[in-house]
Amino acid sequence: MTSLSGTLCHGTLDTIVERGNLTEVTSADGGPLIELVSEAFGPVGEARVFSGERVAKAVYVGLAVPAIGLDSHMVFAFSPAGVPVPHFTLDSVFGQGTYAFHLDLIPRVDIGTHLSYLDWAHTPLDATFDEVTSRPGLTKTAIGPRQFSLMSPWMLVQRADEEAFRGMDGAVKSYLDHWFSLVEGEVPDAVLADVSDTDLPTRDERNRALVFSPDVDKVWAQVEQLIGAEQTEAVRTLLLDNTLPQVPGKAVTA
Repeated sequence: MTSLSGTLCHGTLDTIVERGNLTEVTSADGGPLIELVSEAFGPVGEARVFSGERVAKAVYVGLAVPAIGLDSHMVFAFSPAGVPVPHFTLDSVFGQGTYAFHLDLIPRVDIGTHLSYLDWAHTPLDATFDEVTSRPGLTKTAIGPRQFSLMSPWMLVQRADEEAFRGMDGAVKSYLDHWFSLVEGEVPDAVLADVSDTDLPTRDERNRALVFSPDVDKVWAQVEQLIGAEQTEAVRTLLLDNTLPQVPGKAVTA
């Protein structure tokens, strides 16, 4: 039986792969790129990688351990390094008896100095953000300003009761549809001019190093407890840039 958290994330991943015309990078035997195994619990999940053009790379990570009540699913979809389109992310989790999620479009420039970019990439999310944050059944998650500052002010990051979590499909679709409108459209000249002072690839490299830093996001320590340091680092490395992993015994095509 598919879980609520799994259904939300897998449906989103399927849309990204289909609409973005992505190709999966599989293991040598044709399965998911990395099968995640816990010393204590055996097979507990997988990491999958997809590649394309306007969506350069998408990474899905799923961990499910019924014995400890964990069912966690995450997808990041990354635009090309030299393009100002933000990255899309959805985290969909059941753990410790409650649901939680985060949903965001990660900025590619300093939004405090790029208003044209901000109005293009993020302000269309205002209505959805305001509506979701006013819903009953949602509570603030334990994420501090330091970590929040690496994402966007439009990040939806809450714990949810079951009813509230079931109602998240529409908000995820709104964020995803807006993101695809940026992915599939041309970047306006005014936005290109606005971000011309930013070395997009360099900023992306530095931002992703921080977003996925174990020092910033303490979830990496929890993941390491479950699957060990080597597998944790292999998963984290997939998220740091748009490089496609080399699979032994298998040619990788982008």
